[in-house]
Amino acid sequence: MLQHPTLDKLKNLKFTGMAAALADQMAMENIHELSFEERLGLLVDREAAERESRRLTSRLRRARLRHNAALEDIDLRSPRGLDRGLIQSLAACQWVREHLNVLIAGPTGVGKTWLACALAHKACREGYTAQYFRLAQLLRELTIAKGDGRYTKLLARLARTEVLVLDDWGLAKPNAENRRDLLEVLEDRHDRRATIAASQLPIDQWHTAIGDPTLADAILDRLIHNAYPINMKGESMRKRQSRLTNHDPSGP
Repeated sequence: MLQHPTLDKLKNLKFTGMAAALADQMAMENIHELSFEERLGLLVDREAAERESRRLTSRLRRARLRHNAALEDIDLRSPRGLDRGLIQSLAACQWVREHLNVLIAGPTGVGKTWLACALAHKACREGYTAQYFRLAQLLRELTIAKGDGRYTKLLARLARTEVLVLDDWGLAKPNAENRRDLLEVLEDRHDRRATIAASQLPIDQWHTAIGDPTLADAILDRLIHNAYPINMKGESMRKRQSRLTNHDPSGP
């Protein structure tokens, strides 16, 4: 008689995993073969799993990753300059724990953004927070935040984010205000958080792309010297997919 009220109480207490597990147990004919401790363990395990699932969903929603990418889906057979050992090492997320950076460079279409999102996705699965920005988008948001009074809060939020993805690095030359803002962001993160930067430009051209030599030195000093560089190469994956889509199976 007490089973249904117990379910209601578990739901009211937001123990939805335990409530679902208890309902499953109530439907099992041989559940009484398990001891009280075994049944309780199953309830607790289900609740813990559901709570972690909700936390992961929340982390991924806040991350706003451009691609729903997973490291397990990377095709390492394609000749794109990806080192299997390095990818496996990064998958362990030790670089996040040690507050290191990952720099991804290569021509358009080879999968730089996809790889950056896959690394951030893996970090979210390991319990870390992440957020994705195109660099130009972030710099615009920082400029707007100065006008509406959110600048300090935005800097604090970026500083707390454990993995920050900055995509399309160097696509447009920043102005003086942009360079100072970028230095603020990276200074707050240096040796405290992990950053991923992805760019079409080779890493040795990033200094020139920033513009001001003095600020470029300061910015890259906080980004490059404690980073894993990944230099991707090869044909655009978009072009390859386009050829496959347009291929006429009746042709030669």
